[in-house]
Amino acid sequence: MKFSFSGRFQGYNGKKFQKDLISGLIVGIVAIPLGMAFAIASGVKPEYGLYTTFVAGILISLLGGSKFQIGGPTGAFIPILFAIVMQYGYENLLIAGFMAGVILLFMGIFKLGGVIKFIPRPVTIGFTTGIAVTIFTGQIANFLGLHNLEKHQDFLANMKELGIHISTINMYSVLTAVICLVLILLTPKLLPQIPGSLVGILISTVIASLFYPDKVATIGSTYGAIPSSLPNIHFPALSIELIQSLIKPAFVIAMLGGIESLLSAVVADGMSGSRHNSNRELIGQGIANMITPLFGGIPATGAIARTATNIKSGAESPFSGVIHGIVVLLVLILFSPYASNIPLASMAPILMVVAWNMSERREFAHVLKTKTAESFVLLITFLLTVFTDLTTAVEVGLVLSGIIFVKHMSELLITAKVLPDPSDKNEKVAAHMVNEQHYCPQISIYTVEGALFFGVATMFEKSIMDEIHYKPKVLILKMGNVPYMDTTGESNLSSIVKHFNKHGGTVIISELQNQPRQMLKKTRLDDIIGQEHFFEKTGDAVSFALAKLNHSQCLGCKHFAFRECHQLSRSK
Repeated sequence: MKFSFSGRFQGYNGKKFQKDLISGLIVGIVAIPLGMAFAIASGVKPEYGLYTTFVAGILISLLGGSKFQIGGPTGAFIPILFAIVMQYGYENLLIAGFMAGVILLFMGIFKLGGVIKFIPRPVTIGFTTGIAVTIFTGQIANFLGLHNLEKHQDFLANMKELGIHISTINMYSVLTAVICLVLILLTPKLLPQIPGSLVGILISTVIASLFYPDKVATIGSTYGAIPSSLPNIHFPALSIELIQSLIKPAFVIAMLGGIESLLSAVVADGMSGSRHNSNRELIGQGIANMITPLFGGIPATGAIARTATNIKSGAESPFSGVIHGIVVLLVLILFSPYASNIPLASMAPILMVVAWNMSERREFAHVLKTKTAESFVLLITFLLTVFTDLTTAVEVGLVLSGIIFVKHMSELLITAKVLPDPSDKNEKVAAHMVNEQHYCPQISIYTVEGALFFGVATMFEKSIMDEIHYKPKVLILKMGNVPYMDTTGESNLSSIVKHFNKHGGTVIISELQNQPRQMLKKTRLDDIIGQEHFFEKTGDAVSFALAKLNHSQCLGCKHFAFRECHQLSRSK
């Protein structure tokens, strides 16, 4: 894939750079508290979130397929990253993130960007809402200032811990969290140009430091001082055994990262009028996630809220994303000692608001109200995300969606026996013409409508073979409304053809569309049927069948509408 920067910076000038500078500064300020909060919630030190914001943010902006994409750690990753840290440890999280980057890179190279878009909406809404619930409930302990809690991967176990330790509530933490929450909610209304999370975290930190120091847990007291520089590059020690054990979590990170980044890119397209390149976006995400772990950073993806803020702030090019990463680095170098004083109670409302905003509660309620099979998929995916894990939820959601899709498609397949209808000038054959007094034992004509794939292929074969309780000389399949045929459908059609050939009969196909015709060519079933037995018009097929029977066989049948068949063959 060619990486051409000329189109993305065409007509770039000093005025546009000023806009990028302002938007990059704003988004960088927004990203700082989020980066630390996402890292803490994921079970790692806060500085790792800042490393991710800086390194991945710059690489995703430069190499990705969206002009305005802002990349970094996101709330969607929190449950899966926390689970990996709990089970495998932080060092192996870095390796899993690196492997996820490799997967994303190859997905982009092999042009699989469009495939992710086919994940059913109920599945994405279900696991996104489930993630939001997990994030929100995971911050209750910090909001209330509870201590001595044991962290678990299981949702119910964590809720039980909250109940057991509710007596350890710290009113200073509650006060700090409420102050931060109120400022987060009020700032956008009073000062829309200033990030609410930044105002909330600064003022609540200052109040806690001045009026009740040492009364609430802080980043410094819990995780130690935040370093004021990037760590040295560290290459992971890979082994076959380690890769095998981490391939599943790496794949989940890659899938979730791909989905989130492309959703963010679509949002950016809608807001800016631009168009992203999905495959290039995956490549950029892949490279970023391969390099970020070398600096100790956690997995990253496109951040919808920060991308939207970037566009609203007047961004003109990917430079705004680069500037946002540089801002984070400068803050890390210059102000990291002060960040150690931030109370954990100030971080909790930030993540709770993020969870509320990402919950897709309206879409969730809308799908649930339809009371359809999709509602069931949504609910199951949501519950499994909360009570088991994201991997299980997505797998089950996709399987259920696949089963529902096959069921719906099977209901659309129509296989009907037809005969010419002389009274209808538009429909030359019709099912209502077939009855006990009006049929042909020599020629059977069937119209087939719908995709002929694995979910319906057996039913297609059975419906034809069961209805033909006699042995007609000619079987005509009118397949003009069959848009798609897979190998299973071809196999069942082949069984019908071989059955008729074995008993000396002939199969004729009319009006076959291009994709099914190509499938028959690839399997050479068209040669078995015979090239002379394919017709563009059903009238031609009937005319051929009448000629093959030499007419006399039909004249001897008192039930057959011989005149009508000839009328169809003449009209063609």
